[in-house]
Amino acid sequence: MNTLPDPDLAPEFYAGTTSKRFLAWIVDVVLIFIVSGLLVLFTFFLGALIWPVLYLAVAFIYRTLTLANGSATWGMRFAGVELRDRFGHKFDFGTALLHTLGYLISVSIPIIQVVSVVVMIGSQRGQGLTDMLLGTAAVNRRVA
Repeated sequence: MNTLPDPDLAPEFYAGTTSKRFLAWIVDVVLIFIVSGLLVLFTFFLGALIWPVLYLAVAFIYRTLTLANGSATWGMRFAGVELRDRFGHKFDFGTALLHTLGYLISVSIPIIQVVSVVVMIGSQRGQGLTDMLLGTAAVNRRVA
């Protein structure tokens, strides 16, 4: 049973989430790049020899931990969106881990990422492939 808000009855939950996710992605990429760059410095540039592995590891840890602690990366928090599971709940660690794995697989295979973005733009809930597989969606964060 899916209890995410119905986009026809409550469109405000999904209004602008695709563009906000893009902004969040830019913020997250910059943050991950900075952390990875600092690790290269702290390893006396040895980290540069394994840059792709280092960047991927930082991205994996960053996304998993931030999604598990608040259901949004820092970029998503900045952009005002958060991810919810199929029941409308915030992510637990397992869901955060699965979502991160799906995301990293998508961005590692360009054609899958392109399809995911196209699906995200065209779907009522703004869901990418990973979201559709897991039944998750990005929604606008409530303002307290």
